[in-house]
Amino acid sequence: MRKVSALSALLLVGAFAMSLAANAATMLAAKNGMTVYVFDKDEGGTPTCYDACSKQWPAYLAKSDGKMEEGWATVKRKDGSLQSTYDGKPLYFYSGDKKKGDKTGDGIGGVWHIVSE
Repeated sequence: MRKVSALSALLLVGAFAMSLAANAATMLAAKNGMTVYVFDKDEGGTPTCYDACSKQWPAYLAKSDGKMEEGWATVKRKDGSLQSTYDGKPLYFYSGDKKKGDKTGDGIGGVWHIVSE
């Protein structure tokens, strides 16, 4: 019975580790390794998070709209700066994320979501 329990525990731990690795592999991150989010209220690829919103959800700003990998582009913000987009959706960081891989903003208000590749 102990061998069966130990084997079950090992299989459970292995399955959990594999699901974490798969989740981490599909979660989109910025070049700095921080998780990026989309805002459901952004329609038609236009950013709508400004002022107080942008303090908690800073835009993922781009330096230029030069050549990018597939799916990546930029959109102009009201102030003329460029915001990174993925699949046409403006990208943001969450101020509550403190280190690479954090995704504490996922699901906030039912309108903020991590991006999966």
